[in-house]
Order: sequence, then C-alpha cells, then structure tokens
Amino acid sequence: MSFNSCFLSRVSALLSCALLCCVTCKAQTPNVVPDANPGRPTVSTPATLTPVGYLQFETGGLYARHSGEFSTRFEVNEVVKLAVHERLQALLLIEPVVKSTKSSSDSAKPGEVFVGAQGVLMKGAESRPTLSASYIYRTHASPAPELDYGTYRQGFMLLLSGDVKGFHADLNGMLNEQISDETGARRGQFGQSLAVSHPVGRFIVSGELWHFTQPLVKGNAVGNLWSAAYPVRKNLVVDAAYEHGLTSTSTRWQTTLGISYLLPKQLLPWKHRG
Repeated sequence: MSFNSCFLSRVSALLSCALLCCVTCKAQTPNVVPDANPGRPTVSTPATLTPVGYLQFETGGLYARHSGEFSTRFEVNEVVKLAVHERLQALLLIEPVVKSTKSSSDSAKPGEVFVGAQGVLMKGAESRPTLSASYIYRTHASPAPELDYGTYRQGFMLLLSGDVKGFHADLNGMLNEQISDETGARRGQFGQSLAVSHPVGRFIVSGELWHFTQPLVKGNAVGNLWSAAYPVRKNLVVDAAYEHGLTSTSTRWQTTLGISYLLPKQLLPWKHRG
C-alpha cells in the first residue's frame, strides 16, 4: 500500500470513529448539552475554549482560485478540539485531501497534519476580555500547493476575545516558522487578524481583515472575509464564508462551507472547583 493510500485510510478511520461517536451520543438529553464554540470559518481563532471534557469537530471544505502556486485548489479540513481543563485545550488539525490544478495539470495529495494546545492566560469576565496563547506543531508535511500565507513547521499565537456593545471581537497575533523547500532556509512569518461578529436574527454575521508576511517570496498577503453561521442546535453550527485577497501575492478568492459539532456526551468528567 502506498504512503498516500495508507495516510488516507488512517484519516478515514479517524473520521469514521468520530461519526460513530456522534451516532452513539445522539440519545443524550438535549437540555444538558453545552453550546459549541466554533473557531471556523474565520482566520481568527477565539481565545475561549470549548466546554471542558467535550469533543468538538470542525469540518469544512475550501475552494480557492487564482494564486501563485495554483489555478484552483480544493481541500477538506478537520479540526478536533478537546478541553481537558478550563484553561487547557488539545488540538488536532488534519487536511485529509487537497486537490489542485495548475495550467493543464491537476493532482490530489494528502494534506498536512498539525497537533497543538491552547491555554487561557487570563479568563474573561463581563467587560474583561479572555487572553490565550497556543502552540501548533506540524507532524506531517504535504507536497500539495499552499494558500497565499503558506505553511509552517511550528507556530505560536496570542489570542484575545471579548464583547463590546453587542459585538464580539477575536484578535490574533501570530509568529510562525517557515522553511524553504529549495534551500532549507528558515524564516519567521508574522500575521495579524481581526474578526468582528454580530447576531442578525438567529444568524451570526462576521467581517474580518487579516495580514500575513510572506518571507520566502518577500511579499505580504492581505485579505478580507465575510461569513455567516447558523446554530441548528446548541451543539451544531453550520457556516459559509467568502474571502477576497487584496494584494498581488494573495489568493484572489476563496469560499468555504462547514459545520461545527460538539459531541453531546462528556468524555472527560470535570467538575469546576472555583
């Protein structure tokens, strides 16, 4: 069995187990299920964690056109989150498949895999925002072409989230280590993103502006994103987004669709002790 087939088989097994868990947990009483805390579809990630002890899956598809490395690109992505403490959350990020075209050729490759953790440095309360930090490490690199902000071997992020007069804001600052495939040179990448959201009926509408340096090509990727999310249930949220690149080295446009699902059964018993 080839590496690609083996990799995809393992990912498929993981997602099948997740689906089995969803079916098994379906009978849980709805009124005791906490709210999901989606981190998608924006580039910005919330500083707040998912409910402690509950497994959350964020599944989506992304389609992009017109970038330096590809003509079109489609990926399936999965983020799995599990808060093991009210101040600590484990992360797993997977791209099971990336399909891209450039000129007259096309290819399908397994994407990258990352693991990491996010910890709360300062808990929010009323008007005080939540401050967190996260660390992500790549465990599998992919030969598939990347989006405008590229990929990284490891990344550190500071996250700030808060509410002001009915609006919610997520502000992120990022520092990543990028490595050139040709020379092996290591470069630091800096990024910033700000997403602001507001409820409109039952929908949550968000607008976002983000920026990443591109140290390997000496450029800057800048884009804006507009999205809408709809909570079907407390623990199930569907979303859609449109993103437009604003510089010559940015991907021209991207669209995403996805869901965030919090398993209704607590996997790790946890009692808050104050």
